Amino acid sequence: MIEQLTNEAIALLKNLIETQSFSSEENETALHIEAWFKQQNIDYKRTKNNVWAVNKHFAEGKPTLLLNSHHDTVKPNSAYTKDPFKAIVEDGKLFGLGSNDAGGCLVSLLATFAYFYNKENLKYNLVIVASAEEESSGPNGLNSMLSVIPKVDVAIVGEPTLMNLAVAEKGLVVFDAVLTGTPSHAAHPNNDNVIYKSIEALQWFKDYKFDKGSEALGDVKLTVSQISAGKQHNAVPADLKLVIDVRVNDAYSNAEIAEILQNEAPVTSITPRSLRLNSSSIPVDHDLVKAGIAMGRETYGSPTLSDQAVLSCPSLKLGPGDSTRSHSADEFIYLNEIEEGVKIYIELLEKVL
Repeated sequence: MIEQLTNEAIALLKNLIETQSFSSEENETALHIEAWFKQQNIDYKRTKNNVWAVNKHFAEGKPTLLLNSHHDTVKPNSAYTKDPFKAIVEDGKLFGLGSNDAGGCLVSLLATFAYFYNKENLKYNLVIVASAEEESSGPNGLNSMLSVIPKVDVAIVGEPTLMNLAVAEKGLVVFDAVLTGTPSHAAHPNNDNVIYKSIEALQWFKDYKFDKGSEALGDVKLTVSQISAGKQHNAVPADLKLVIDVRVNDAYSNAEIAEILQNEAPVTSITPRSLRLNSSSIPVDHDLVKAGIAMGRETYGSPTLSDQAVLSCPSLKLGPGDSTRSHSADEFIYLNEIEEGVKIYIELLEKVL
């Protein structure tokens, strides 16, 4: 049964690769996932481009375990040498846009859900969501489903981790900062040139350290990623704009990070775009983590963002594939990674369910 489910999962992944599914444009891949559920005789529902289902013997009063991964993709970068929308198998690798991020994870979780779908007397209810708009953190992705699906007590989020256990994940806050000075003609003296003032501000951001580190996630990482000022060569601008990317560990809330920077940063103003993409984690003594460790899987903290950020329950990031291949040219996943992924997901859940 596992071998058959794995083969059907790989066939679905090939269909997904060959169907464009940029964020908010996932209608056609959602149709493929619907067809897969029908093939498996699984009752499902669709909410916009999110396709979801609960196990056949879902019972009120039991805790609920969410299985989630996404079927949207980024746009292919210009360095592709292969057709990003063609599922190509070479040397045990399945090439194509979204193969690694996160198609391999999604189809492996779908196969796992199908394996457990008809089983009775599980300790947990199961709900699976093949979600949209993960890559864009859009409004119609997993975040929009939390009021639609049953209340979730714990989650496995499928992202490429080499099937190791990401027990924590950094959150993200993007800030827009403004530094002001005195505008003037470039030919005249100006001791309040905002571009020169930015040197000190940039050095402050480069050197700034948040006090609290994290065993799983290390330090908060602050990076100035964009800067803009001025419109013409002979005019000193009135202001300079910065974009600051902050990856937040689990020692801080996003609101705390915003308050610290608004009080301390040497700029005229600094405003967060959103505070909703929080860090996430699962206790290392949770049954899911203990089961994974018993199977020889390693634990680590992940610096990259996923749909874990919209969950308030404990969540574990786990999936086949390698995060370093995500968003790369000629993206691929090994077929044996998918085979291993299905087996490990099933073995893990058999220890817990």
